[in-house]
Amino acid sequence: MKSLVSEKGQVTIPKALRDRLGLRPGTTIEFTDESGKLVGRKALKQDVFRKWRGKGRLPGNSSVDGFLRRSRGA
Repeated sequence: MKSLVSEKGQVTIPKALRDRLGLRPGTTIEFTDESGKLVGRKALKQDVFRKWRGKGRLPGNSSVDGFLRRSRGA
């Protein structure tokens, strides 16, 4: 499949490829130059919670279960 580069440097990805690759409006594509070839890859979605995992601290160094029991009045 072929596509032309517009004056703005834009390229239309053919619909058949968009459908096959799951490219939807808003999909981020990373471009690289590999041995003189333009290569585009869908950017992997980052887990928005990943950077926060393990960062929280409970008061008094208690366990999660203990903290929940105390906060619920049990």
